[in-house]
Amino acid sequence: MGTGAASVLAGWRRRFHLWIDHGAGNDAVAAWIHRGLVLLICANVVAIVLESIPDLALRYGPSFKVFEAVSLVVFTLEYGVRLWSAPEHARYRGLTPARARLAYATSLPAVIDLLATLPLAFAMLGLSDLRALLLLRLLRFFKLGRYSPGMASLAAALHAERKALFACFVVLMGVMLMAASLMHLVEHEAQPDKLGTIPDAMWWAIITLTTVGYGDVFPITAAGKAVAAVTAVLGLVMLALPVGIVATAFAQEIHRREFVVTWSMIASVPLFGQLDAVEIAEVMQFLRARTVKAGAVVAHAGDPLQALYFVASGEVEIAVASGKARLDEGHFFGALTLDDVAIVSHSPCVTAATATEPTKLLVLDQIDFRALTARSPKLAAHIRAKAHR
Repeated sequence: MGTGAASVLAGWRRRFHLWIDHGAGNDAVAAWIHRGLVLLICANVVAIVLESIPDLALRYGPSFKVFEAVSLVVFTLEYGVRLWSAPEHARYRGLTPARARLAYATSLPAVIDLLATLPLAFAMLGLSDLRALLLLRLLRFFKLGRYSPGMASLAAALHAERKALFACFVVLMGVMLMAASLMHLVEHEAQPDKLGTIPDAMWWAIITLTTVGYGDVFPITAAGKAVAAVTAVLGLVMLALPVGIVATAFAQEIHRREFVVTWSMIASVPLFGQLDAVEIAEVMQFLRARTVKAGAVVAHAGDPLQALYFVASGEVEIAVASGKARLDEGHFFGALTLDDVAIVSHSPCVTAATATEPTKLLVLDQIDFRALTARSPKLAAHIRAKAHR
């Protein structure tokens, strides 16, 4: 393949990656693709549920099959495009295309995508009537996690607190065994058919501890009612404990993600390089988010830069005296003024900037910078000393 053709192919691969996987900024194509896939996933889940109703399956069976076939083709194409464009993913850019695709194929989202397309392979082999395929089709629901940052944060929170949650499970099992043993001890003579053994009593204990309370098994003796009352109260505690752990971890994960990403970008600026965490947190309070489309001008040529720009996602092409350069996620550019001294935060000085793709920026403008230095004299003194050096 010639150099020109390879360059064109790489450009299309980059574009498809931005459309189907990146989704930054206000890119209309990416937005429509993501919305379409989300709607298709939801429609598939609804169709699987409705297809289990005999009357609907008999009346609309052919329509369900056509919809399933179309969905399988779309999901297979999606998986193929994601696999093909994997070398453009930021996580795999340091790898060769083959190793990047292999690394992506073994990731959890890719495995879910692959399993969701397996019914098509089984159908081609004439095995489309297997009941086990229903579970593979339902896996498509978990594809929604790719389009929801909240679900990704929840998964990270569960992973971070896995030891605490496992400890809660162990405690729950211990309390269940204790409650079941006590209930068996006091009720086995009165109700030998329902609570005559500890395994029988374990069913009552777990239902009571989880506050479900089916009512199919209940104590009839005074001692049994006392055990049931204590078990019910313990059930409230056992239910609240993991809920509190997950809620706290989820809130911390969201805050941590926002803080770490922004903190790392601010700390990379030489002007703020020696600030401690408290001072960087003060700078973060004055940042404003800005989303620009591909081709949008961030800074016009000839206009003095009076703001500091952090590239949160996307890419910006800057013009400098020696030519042009491209800055992607994590980089910064711009200029601020303190005591009538220009502080250039990119060397050489940037004369113009244009977004080459949908981009999210964090901006610290001159007005907010003055408010920041006025609010924190210590921070202002540090920046002033850094600037004069």
